[in-house]
Amino acid sequence: MTPRTPPKDREAMHELRSASLRFVALSILIANLIVGENQTSFAFNMIVSSSYLGVSVASVIAATRLPANRRLNAVFVILDALLVTVVLYEHILANPINANHGLTTSSLVIAFILLNHTALKLDVRLIVLFSTIVSTTWLSMLAIMASRHQSSTPLMLLDNLFNQEFILTTSFGFTALALILLALDYDRTCRHALMIDERRMNLSRFFSPTVVSDLENASAVLDLERRNAAIMFVDVRDFTRYSETATAQELAKVLSEYRRIVAGTVFAYGGTVDKFIGDGVMAVFGQPKSQPDDVSRALACAMKLVGALHEWRMANIEQGLPALATGIGLHYGTVLGGVLESGFHDEFTVMGDPVNVAKRLDIVAKDLQSPLVVSTIVLDQVPGAQKSAQWLRKEKVRLNGRKELIDIAYLDLNFNTKQTR
Repeated sequence: MTPRTPPKDREAMHELRSASLRFVALSILIANLIVGENQTSFAFNMIVSSSYLGVSVASVIAATRLPANRRLNAVFVILDALLVTVVLYEHILANPINANHGLTTSSLVIAFILLNHTALKLDVRLIVLFSTIVSTTWLSMLAIMASRHQSSTPLMLLDNLFNQEFILTTSFGFTALALILLALDYDRTCRHALMIDERRMNLSRFFSPTVVSDLENASAVLDLERRNAAIMFVDVRDFTRYSETATAQELAKVLSEYRRIVAGTVFAYGGTVDKFIGDGVMAVFGQPKSQPDDVSRALACAMKLVGALHEWRMANIEQGLPALATGIGLHYGTVLGGVLESGFHDEFTVMGDPVNVAKRLDIVAKDLQSPLVVSTIVLDQVPGAQKSAQWLRKEKVRLNGRKELIDIAYLDLNFNTKQTR
């Protein structure tokens, strides 16, 4: 994979490419100096060319040392506009009144080259600044030149003003307007892209990267529909009692680390965090759409969490923090998933009997002092799961608030200790 160029380096390269257009304008100035017919202004053109050479070199240095410096960019844009003003003055006002005041093609190109150079920055304010200075001075010079001619009537004055030079000025103005609209469109596109990135960042706090892509690319997954999913509940034992005496800073630290471990593990196995409920976490495997391996990933995630949360508990003890135990309940079945609308606060969630069962199994885990309780439906769905751990079994367990009995399997309290021997 090709390494990505750092943003600062990209900005510097962009500024260098943009600054190179100044040397195009400089070469035109030098060409006019060499082949120009009016040698009386040779010294004047020499001074202008030398001065702009210094500006061009300074712009290159600034592009490498201080890329994306708004104030410095504005200064160089003003200097570019002043160069165009000088070129306009030389052709319009500097010559005698009876001389040809038309702009040469090469001189006219300078104004448009530097306008495009400014537009390459895609900054509306800089384009407006440059085009305003040039257009204002250009029109002012044309008005002054028209007033110099002997115009006995207003009609003759207008005739002297609205000539080919005025058409060129108007063309410059329309070109500047088009570039301003282009920069505005680019700015809107950037803001929209930034908004999408922010939305993606918000989604990534709750969903794995794969799920985020599904949510972005397929709006149909947001519709409420029945699907199979594995539901997991994780919570901290006796957290309420601990929170009554812990300081706010300690409580925030412990809870933040716990959530980081749980959410990170869930994401690593392709699950989604449906919601945080205090010290409880509800995770779903099969949202926003079901996959054939949802149950196996959910069970693997639960087993991984048993070990990770045990290590977290041991680390807390070493730091003098409470030895907070955790429990996990896991079940699999058909749920109703999608966006549940309320009119004020919509929620992307799942509901149904499997959700209630998983929550009740989490409570059973506490009663059994087990780190993990699963329904035997989960083990039946995963080949080899029956032998993957020393499961203890209980048949026909009654869950609070549910008539139907359920068979469960659970891990012994000392499961992690046995694993490390």
